Amino acid sequence: MKLQVPSWGSSRGRSPTPNQGFTLAEILIAMTVFVMLVAGIVSANLFGLRMFQVNETKLKATEWSRRTFGKIADEIHSCNSISILNGDTNGNFTGLLDGETQQGNALQIYPTTNINSYTIYFVNSSDETFRRTVVAPSGTSTVILADSVTNTIIFTAESLRDGNFQVLTNNQNNRVIHLTLEFYQPERFMLEPDHYRLETSVKQRVVP
Repeated sequence: MKLQVPSWGSSRGRSPTPNQGFTLAEILIAMTVFVMLVAGIVSANLFGLRMFQVNETKLKATEWSRRTFGKIADEIHSCNSISILNGDTNGNFTGLLDGETQQGNALQIYPTTNINSYTIYFVNSSDETFRRTVVAPSGTSTVILADSVTNTIIFTAESLRDGNFQVLTNNQNNRVIHLTLEFYQPERFMLEPDHYRLETSVKQRVVP
């Protein structure tokens, strides 16, 4: 049997040629795809962070309003008497007389007939905070419940007339206390400034 000897010019029997490198066009295309991929991942993470901050603010406002408004409602429901007041930045409060529009920036709640023990919810206009002050024979304590409060008329006494609630001009017993708080949310990282409003109405259950 006659075997054929491969010639030196033939590709048979020659060691494989090593792979060649990427061309400039291939490198540019690969870099463009990689940059687009990284930009997409970063954008998705920033969007998720922004949504988290938006939802976090709303959830905190909802939780705060549920706890605070619930406490105020419980105190009004079970109190002996309530009065709407107007307070100044020095902590001096004045009551409203019959004939005056029953609205102000403070609410005084007497849980019992003891006039030396009461609670005042009010807005301090000097620092725009909503506060709760408890006055008792043992002492006085004040707690800041919220800040960035922008409205000054917080409490109004209303009554249902002709199917609509109207602000009273007297201190009648069957009134409904309406609470309104407007907040300013300053600009934060990836969040624009915003305003939001919380409202509730409560009626005294036990009227002396």
